[in-house]
Amino acid sequence: MKKTLEYLENMKKILDDIINEQLTEIEKCSLAFADALERGSNIFLFGTGHSHILAEELFYRAGGLVKIQPVLETALMLHESASKSTEIERLEGYAEIIFESYSMKKDDVIVIISNSGRNGVCVDMASLAKEKGLTVIALTNLRHSKSGASRHKSGKKLYEFADIVLDNMGCIGDASIYFEEINRNAAPTSTSAGAAILNAAVCGCIEKMLSDGITPEVFSSSNIDGGDEINEQFIRKYKNTIKSL
Repeated sequence: MKKTLEYLENMKKILDDIINEQLTEIEKCSLAFADALERGSNIFLFGTGHSHILAEELFYRAGGLVKIQPVLETALMLHESASKSTEIERLEGYAEIIFESYSMKKDDVIVIISNSGRNGVCVDMASLAKEKGLTVIALTNLRHSKSGASRHKSGKKLYEFADIVLDNMGCIGDASIYFEEINRNAAPTSTSAGAAILNAAVCGCIEKMLSDGITPEVFSSSNIDGGDEINEQFIRKYKNTIKSL
């Protein structure tokens, strides 16, 4: 099982690279989260295809921030038609419909997740959010993004619109382990690395809010005694303002 170990060793190296090269950007993300929550603004997370998983990763999560708004657009997810979602994520103009339906506004924060950062919807979303005065955070793979052309009419990629750029430090194409017998790579890293980056940013956000004398709202696990009671209070408070809650 050499390839099993190779993948896990590769993930360890990526996490080391994130610590060595991304800590400053993660801390900026933490501060942006804390500032938004302290002033009553929203934190949105948006991704297409597999990247939408990271929007769900921070939402309604044991030990996660309560006031998280995942932007979950069925047509851009995988559970109804994965191949169709690939086509739609390249469709320019679609992001404006999503933006309006979530009532995003000036001083909110949006994390836009895209490994390649080249497709129409994520670039449109970043451009529109920037124009409307949101803080735009890109979670992307700079090595991949810089290796190919944009599919957006502007010729730009996601990271070029971002105030903060979080690099998942993956390889071009995401799949990280080569198998000679099939002449193809397998085993992507972007989801695992992205989850680590975002949860690290949440830790920094909580730390910052506590240092500011503000008690952050954090979900409990519903599978420990007393967890349901803690979470129910937050659900009642935000049921009408967090769209997916």
